[in-house]
Amino acid sequence: MLRSRFALLLLLTACSSWQRVGHGAEPTPEETLTSLFDMPTVYRGMGRLAAGAPLPFVGTMAFAAGPVDSVKAILGLSIENRALSFQKDGNTFLARYRVEMFLEATAAAPIRFARDQEVRVAEFSETMRNDESVLFQQLYHLKPGDYHVTVMVRDLTTGRQAQSDADFVAPDFSAASFSAPILAYQVTGRRTREQDLAVVLSPRGTVNYGGDTLLALVEGYNYTVPTAVPFELIDDRDNVVTRDTLRFSGRHEVDPQVVRIIPDSQPLGELRLVVGTGEATRQTSALVSFSGAWILTNYTDMIDLLRWFGHEDLIKALKKAPESDRARLWVEFYRETDPVPATPENEALEQYFGRMAIANQRFTNEEVPGWRTDRGMVFITLGEPEEIYNGSSTAQGRIIRWTFTQLRLEVVFEDQASVSRFRLTGDSRSAYERVLSRVRRGES
Repeated sequence: MLRSRFALLLLLTACSSWQRVGHGAEPTPEETLTSLFDMPTVYRGMGRLAAGAPLPFVGTMAFAAGPVDSVKAILGLSIENRALSFQKDGNTFLARYRVEMFLEATAAAPIRFARDQEVRVAEFSETMRNDESVLFQQLYHLKPGDYHVTVMVRDLTTGRQAQSDADFVAPDFSAASFSAPILAYQVTGRRTREQDLAVVLSPRGTVNYGGDTLLALVEGYNYTVPTAVPFELIDDRDNVVTRDTLRFSGRHEVDPQVVRIIPDSQPLGELRLVVGTGEATRQTSALVSFSGAWILTNYTDMIDLLRWFGHEDLIKALKKAPESDRARLWVEFYRETDPVPATPENEALEQYFGRMAIANQRFTNEEVPGWRTDRGMVFITLGEPEEIYNGSSTAQGRIIRWTFTQLRLEVVFEDQASVSRFRLTGDSRSAYERVLSRVRRGES
């Protein structure tokens, strides 16, 4: 296996020889926090169905050849447990939701569909998971053509709902052809068009930096002789990261090829999987991020965002790491800072970035992003104060006082120049740093 920016293996077929190609300049650290806190916009930009609050979800449509000239279409949705309302049900916790779907096409009758689902977990902590914890799939048989798809997800307990729509093309697979890459967690290859498409879709198509792998299924159809088809991975700066060939044997009606993508190094960000050339090209976008729960795809920015997180020695090692060591050190950092190793997410990082999102929305108009203000720093590291006092303008300037009763801490932010820049006073900063040190040592 060639170790380059990505390690790739072909499954279900003989392994071919992958080539590393030139990749141009590295991405510059100019990413904003937009992608971190606005996941729906990022996924919609990748051609996904995506909705935000009050019930966030991400969805995709995958297409493969069906019997005769039909198309098998699979709707896949990704929902986080914490987006649903769970209720105690015996010894478990139960949430119920409904998926409604509407497909419109110019040359076919509209298709309406609704399905109720249940999610049952054993522990209350599982109800708060913010990873891709709920997967929904629905199979359709369609005619080739253009479709406008609308999906609504409703929490049946609270009535909260969200909706997203997008345009998709169900391809014509009647001639010798191939599918676009289908991103999945599990794949079982098939040999005929009548067989079910046995996949568990990855609706987000997100793979964690330095950790997970991602499967991409490409099916070849109706080839009667051995046929080679180009395959490329292209990063978000249009650089070809890896180039090789998929080889269809020509012995079966359906010839499956599965590519395993292992992000063992840079680049982070959107990754296009492109099959074929010219008009026959078909492609799918994946995303390499630091976590499936929050989107950040720039290494330098990631280190900068961790400035209030603590663990200075580990972060310093990440900052100084050469590119070849970054993925390994990130995995070690994620593991060592995880307060609950039994769960898939790192609760400390999730809390940190959750507070950062709130700080960015709450502490505005201070010339810098909210998370970089003094109030943002204190909020991110200590959480909500029990009491807040907003002082009016005085000769000494405006003040805001926060009281953390449980931590026995009171801090004052002062805007001496009356320019809406509230800074910790000297005494408050010293008191804050003493308490923060105590909190990080696990002391009350």
